[in-house]
Amino acid sequence: MGSTSTAPYTHMGRRPQHGTHLPSIGTFDYQTSQAPPYSGLLTRSLTLPWRPSTFYRSASAQPTQALQSSTMESFSPSNYLNNIDSTKVPPIFPSARLALYTRYTPKDWHNAQMTNYTASDKIRSAAERLRSDAIRMAREKDHQTFQNNVESSKRLGERINDIEYWKGELEKAKNKLKHKIDDVETKRREVERLLGETEKPLRIAQENLYEREKRQGIDLVHDGVEQELIREIDTIKTCQQHLRQMLERLNTQNALNRAALHELELDANDKFRARVIDSAAHNIKTTSRGINFYHGIESVDNTVSTPETWARHTEENIRRTLSEISQSDELLNSSNQLMAQTNNDMWNQWNQVNVSLENRVQEEQIAKNKIQAHLEKILQEIFDVEQNIEFLKKTIADKEAFLQVAQTRLETRTRRPNVEACRDPAMNRLIQEIHDLHAAVTDLHGKLRQEENAVQHLLRTKSTLEQDLAIKNNSLFIDSDKVMGIRRTFTIEAPKQCAVTSVSFSHPRGLITA
Repeated sequence: MGSTSTAPYTHMGRRPQHGTHLPSIGTFDYQTSQAPPYSGLLTRSLTLPWRPSTFYRSASAQPTQALQSSTMESFSPSNYLNNIDSTKVPPIFPSARLALYTRYTPKDWHNAQMTNYTASDKIRSAAERLRSDAIRMAREKDHQTFQNNVESSKRLGERINDIEYWKGELEKAKNKLKHKIDDVETKRREVERLLGETEKPLRIAQENLYEREKRQGIDLVHDGVEQELIREIDTIKTCQQHLRQMLERLNTQNALNRAALHELELDANDKFRARVIDSAAHNIKTTSRGINFYHGIESVDNTVSTPETWARHTEENIRRTLSEISQSDELLNSSNQLMAQTNNDMWNQWNQVNVSLENRVQEEQIAKNKIQAHLEKILQEIFDVEQNIEFLKKTIADKEAFLQVAQTRLETRTRRPNVEACRDPAMNRLIQEIHDLHAAVTDLHGKLRQEENAVQHLLRTKSTLEQDLAIKNNSLFIDSDKVMGIRRTFTIEAPKQCAVTSVSFSHPRGLITA
């Protein structure tokens, strides 16, 4: 206790065996030149403590006979030294005893140094070979990278030339189609001018029907005005049937032409954008600004066509354009035949619609006046009830003040001491007063709720009347201002002859009379 394991007196009764030796600190194989791990060898001397225990095992000696208890009891250093046979065991001196506990041998020291040298040479040689291989590979990859960049630039240039060729073809077809669309549009306007004198009454009648569809609620009825307007539209359409068919054909053909032009413009715009993008990609160098890393971009495939389908798409657009141009020429040749004929009943039908409309406006004006009279009475009653509600609220507020006084008095008397806390007539009267006030406030609140419910019923009635009045105002506005206003801006002259009516149509080739 309190001594180190190397103190001399701790080993007095033991004798180390001569055959015990310290293990070798290295496992170097001289035949295979294999060294121990590099990290452990180089740092062994740096990690040893002041009393190293690495590769150290204490020597021990086994006793030749067991120690008896009697022997241990009579044990003393002098008796032990006298019983030792000096012929068998050499004397142990302090210097010899210390030599038995030496950590390493010179051979172990030399082996450790050789192991470190060998490991250092092998690691350095491997690093030199790795460095030379890295330099060679870097040069090869530089050459490969340069060749790949040149080849990519070449392919981009070829693609730009293809885009320029097809873009030029698209521009030629687009210019031809634009001229043909202008020709069809000019012919359509000529047909519209021929149809002008009969189109305006029809448009007015249709607008009258559309405006009257904006009537609301109960006023949306199928009255005599609506019947006369429908009859007028049917009369005008009978005269316009053949001319409208030709106009529809021209509109349809122009729509097809514009659709084909739209496809050409889309294709041309795509070609232009692709030309700009490919030119920008072709001009990108290693010294360009804005280049960056886009990880995983090489695995993104957003292509939708191949070079064959790409060229076929443009060819189909051009072929469709030529077909539409041919059909437009045929339609322009057949659109020169125009027919027009008016009906003698247009004048009578126009006047019949106006008479029916005036009668309907008078009926709506009478209904509006009656609704306004009822609405004024409802508004006056709402005002009176609201005044009464305010009176009830004021009365309730007054009662609440008296209730506060009574409750405060009763709460103040609860602090009377001892026997003075008596249930006297004053206390009974205060309690009765509070109950009476609660009952009065409850009755007033009930009456207030009834008044408020009455106000709600009056407000709903008012809302219904106002809605009906708004419906009547809307109907009057539509019939008197919209419908009659439109019909006043256009007048049809009375035919000079009832049997034969002469209608003139303007035509670029001259005046045609039907």
